[in-house]
Amino acid sequence: MTFDPNVPGGVQSSGMAEICMGSPPQVFVVDSQASYVSVPMGRKPRWARASQKFLLLLVVLVVFGLVVQGCLIHNLYKKMEAFSLCVSHPLCHNLSDPVSAGLQGGIIQSPDGSEESNEISTEGPDTEPAQQRPFAHLMGSSVTVDQNKVVQWMNDGGETIKRNMGYSNGRLLVKKDGYYYLYSKVTMDAKDDCSLIQHEVLKNTKAYGKPIQLMKSKRVHCWSSSPSGEVTRLEDLTNSFLAGIFHLQSGDEVFVKLDGKGNQNPAPADNLMGAFMIFP
Repeated sequence: MTFDPNVPGGVQSSGMAEICMGSPPQVFVVDSQASYVSVPMGRKPRWARASQKFLLLLVVLVVFGLVVQGCLIHNLYKKMEAFSLCVSHPLCHNLSDPVSAGLQGGIIQSPDGSEESNEISTEGPDTEPAQQRPFAHLMGSSVTVDQNKVVQWMNDGGETIKRNMGYSNGRLLVKKDGYYYLYSKVTMDAKDDCSLIQHEVLKNTKAYGKPIQLMKSKRVHCWSSSPSGEVTRLEDLTNSFLAGIFHLQSGDEVFVKLDGKGNQNPAPADNLMGAFMIFP
């Protein structure tokens, strides 16, 4: 111990002096060799994971919608560009709107340079009055065939009728071009045991020098016999019917020709010939 006059009491211990005079103690020490322990983080809630998936799906759908919209806009632009080029051409304009072009009237230029009217008539085949369409219905007459085997018809009176068609020597005279439904029926009484019957519908046209065969029926008819084998000489009739659709021109002649070993039954209702236009 030492005596210090500045210290009250005059006495100071040496240990206390050393503590006061020494370096201050360290507050903490960092150990670089210490190991770190990771603190486990908690798992995200289920709703958070579902929200992330939903947002991802939403983004994919938005991108897909933008791609589809871009494609549609591109196609629409191409069509509008082609349409704008087509409008300036008169032929394309008439083809794009034939109804309005026909109602307004105009001229269409064909590829060969000729001009054709594009006016469309409001009266078609279905709206044409029935009385303007040619037709005829002829019945059998007492004079069956002429020397050329052309069947003759009763063309006046009774159930016969003609409209916009003529008649001369067993021939129907066509006055208007179009498609016609032609029909003919003939009835024969067999003369021999077996008879060959040939029924034809023909036409004469200015474009050809000889008759053109339109329809034909050919058959062999024999007398019928009784169960005992005896041939009955009673009336034994056979008939033939022909019908069809043909294109006829103005000036054509349509007639029926009958050839066979037999007698034609003169009954008017058993022999028919007719024609009527179905399309102009």
